[in-house]
Amino acid sequence: MQRFVQKIFIASGLRTPFGRGGGALADHDAISLSVPLAKAMAERARPDLFVWGTVIPSLGWSNIGREVWIDAGLDPTVPAFSAVLACSTSMVAAFAAAGMLGGSADLALVGGAEVMSNPPIGLKLDASKRIVKLFRENPVEALAALQGLKPDDLVLPVKGWANRITGRTMGDHMEETAQDWGISRKAQDDWALKSHQRAVAGWQNGFFDDLVITLPEIGRDANPRADTSAEKLASLAPAFDKSGKGTITAGNSSPITDGAAACWVATEAGLSKLADGTPHAELVDYEIAAVDHAVDGLLMAPSFAIPRLLARHGLKYADVALWEIHEAFAAQVLTNVAALEKPGWTRDRAGVDFDFGQFPWDRVNPNGGSVAIGHPFAATGARDLSQAVKELWAMPSGSFAVVSVCADGGHGTVALLRRP
Repeated sequence: MQRFVQKIFIASGLRTPFGRGGGALADHDAISLSVPLAKAMAERARPDLFVWGTVIPSLGWSNIGREVWIDAGLDPTVPAFSAVLACSTSMVAAFAAAGMLGGSADLALVGGAEVMSNPPIGLKLDASKRIVKLFRENPVEALAALQGLKPDDLVLPVKGWANRITGRTMGDHMEETAQDWGISRKAQDDWALKSHQRAVAGWQNGFFDDLVITLPEIGRDANPRADTSAEKLASLAPAFDKSGKGTITAGNSSPITDGAAACWVATEAGLSKLADGTPHAELVDYEIAAVDHAVDGLLMAPSFAIPRLLARHGLKYADVALWEIHEAFAAQVLTNVAALEKPGWTRDRAGVDFDFGQFPWDRVNPNGGSVAIGHPFAATGARDLSQAVKELWAMPSGSFAVVSVCADGGHGTVALLRRP
């Protein structure tokens, strides 16, 4: 099956180093952190389209794509717009751009940024209406009213970006799902340890050198820990369920992270604008799934999207040479793959009657994932895509990769890539 009328490619791009929350990048906002990255990408090629996103909203802008592009001092005749789908934001930006290429546009620059250190504070509707009305009628009283605001008048990020509908954090939801699926604390810690070891090794062997720019504040990812161990991970207290049953900790979860990431989306003509040898892969197909999180869990949609995507192309799990799976939590990877492996799941729940075979665990996240590298919400999709494309580039022609990202709200986005 060919999704696009012409071949579409993802080419690896650049990203900033990912900083720890409250750390080296905490003085930025999403725009200022994106500007040096946009400049660095534009030095490689002039895109025909710029698509950017951020998840944590700000009243300071309405179209971060255009704001970043203009603040970077780049060609104002390049159209720029924004995309957002929680943790899948920059992956959805790539899908959106892919559907717009052809005709006058052959090369798109896509990505996103998040400064989780600096979530904005807003007013609840009643307080906002009261203050705005006062500013119209009596500015002096309005200023006095601002000084008299109470905590109940404010929208504060005190619950770690809780889902608005449920009022619960992604960690709360994932803890419940992990317990439902019987995912042990040890299995989660083991996966977290592998993620750190692989990310550290990736930096040591130079894998990330041409994927990450240097900023004045920081030159490499701050989150991967070379000194972590099974014993250290096991010593951490549960972060969400503190009843004695909890298994998810700060050590086996993705950390609060600041960062920005970008990649290219191109036609064959667009690829010619990039430097020879730029790693790239054909975007064969993609799938976006949504589930009822009250039934299946907030972060379980990839287990629906993956089998639907693979079945369209007659691919078993073993036919995929590389799996790049976003690690919102170690438990999220483990539960989604447990679902893929569960007899009857893909048939009865995902609606796909196909024998996918055994899942190849040894092909997942060879250079680490979000638990170690970090998870700036809007940057993760582009980071995953660029990383996967470079990893796939070292494999034989025709090799497949699956890139999977779970997202708040019960969403999952999955891309199928093929090495030319």
